This record gives sequence, structure tokens and C-alpha cells, in this order.
Amino acid sequence: MLPLHDDNPTTIRPVVTIGLILLCMIVYLYQAQLSDRESQAFLLSYGFLPLRLFVDFPGEEQFPLPSAATLFTSMFLHGGLLHLLGNMLVLWVFGNNVEDAMGHGRFLVFYLLCGAAASLFHGVSDTHSAIPMVGASGAISGVMGAYILLYPRARILCWAWILVLRLPAVVFLGLWFAMQVLSALGGGEGGVAWWAHVGGFLVGMALLLPFKRRTVALFRARSTEGLRTAAFGAGRRGLRPPPSGYSQRRPPIVTLKRPRTRFPESGRTPPRKGPWS
Repeated sequence: MLPLHDDNPTTIRPVVTIGLILLCMIVYLYQAQLSDRESQAFLLSYGFLPLRLFVDFPGEEQFPLPSAATLFTSMFLHGGLLHLLGNMLVLWVFGNNVEDAMGHGRFLVFYLLCGAAASLFHGVSDTHSAIPMVGASGAISGVMGAYILLYPRARILCWAWILVLRLPAVVFLGLWFAMQVLSALGGGEGGVAWWAHVGGFLVGMALLLPFKRRTVALFRARSTEGLRTAAFGAGRRGLRPPPSGYSQRRPPIVTLKRPRTRFPESGRTPPRKGPWS
């Protein structure tokens, strides 16, 4: 299943999410103009090789970065255009709301930690692997793990084979995670770091509490505060958002009427004149 859109508004501009997407695209454009041999050397140099980290590697001095640094650089590399586009779409759907709940700086640190932890999960599952692991899917899995705790009832528009469905986030992400676990345990499709997906998702759930803002609650239907703040421009003018239940309807117009008086001597009502009645 591939997520296409969610019905979850945001209160801030997701500059970190946009920056991560642009950075991954720039790196891929650089990688695409390399020859096949140069591209392979580039992936070996900056992708994550478990063999380098967990086993004594005889050619370690030939690499430009230490093995620990590739835990972070590998998440900005991709093996193909479809791999890149799929990851960036998922990052955009879920990343903007998680960034909204954490703030820009905390979200960036959270994203990098989830990506590094996901690479470690993959490395522990096969410590002697000499195949470079690349891709942002481990870090994005952490974003998805945080999203399921923040907005489990938000609606996700997703594409599943020949169907387009709108599912609650807890259903969509729960099914996705179950598929990753089953694929990791059952030796699913080769060439996919299933344990990185599983590990990133679990780490994202664990890191949400220390990284989210204290005012952000868990298990919300969606970020309804974003609609209220955007409608009243509170984010741009520094004003507080209106209280919940605030109505924008105009109050009813009350027309004052001049009371009728009677002449004391006759008891008759004076004739109507002017706008008063």
C-alpha cells in the first residue's frame, strides 16, 4: 500500500521535511550523472556496510568516512528513481505533521536518530553483509511510528493495487508494520532491509515522547488546531488561537423600539411618526 494524502492540516511550514526531500533529490541527481562504476564506488563509500562496523575490515583506510558516519549518510542515498520517489512521497505525507508536533530542530534530530537506529537494526540482523544499505526508508519508518501515536484516527488516502482507499492511520500503519515484520521473519523479497523498517518504526514510537512538544497530546484524530490557527492568522500575527467552540457567526442584531406612551389626560396613543414605532 502506498499513501497518497492525509486529511491532517499543519500549523507551521514544514521546512525541515521540505529540506530533507530536496537534499535527497539533489544527491540522487548527482548520483545519476555518474558512470556505473563511479556510482557503485559512491554507494560503497557512503552507504552503510554492516561488515565495516561489526567485523574487522582489511580495506577500511580506503574509505573516505568512518563506518559510523555512514549510518547517517546512507539515508540520503537511493538505489533508483522509483525508490527515491516512493520514499519522498511517504515522507511528505507523514513528515509534515510530525514536524508540526515537534518543531523544526527536534524533528531533524529525531529523523537522523531514527535513520541511524534503523541502519543498526539492519546491521545486527546480518553483521557480515558487504552489500551497502541505502535509502531513507528507515528514518521514514520512524516518522510513521511517531505518526501512529499522534494521529491514529487521521484518514489516509492510499493506493492498494487496483483500489484507492481511505483508511484510519492506525489501520494503514498497523497493516504496513505487520507486513514489515512478516517479511523480516519470513525472508521476504531480497534486496530490502526489512529489519531497518521494523527497527525504525519502533524507535520512532519510543522517541516520540521526549521529542514532541509538551503541549501536544497523543492519540488525536487530527491536528484541528491547525485549522483554527490558520483561519485566524494566529501563526503569522503572533496571536493566540481562539478557544475551542468559538463561533464566527455574527451576533443577532437587536432593534430597540421606543415605548408607546399615552396622553395622561385622554389615554389615547400618539400617532406614529418617524422611524420610531
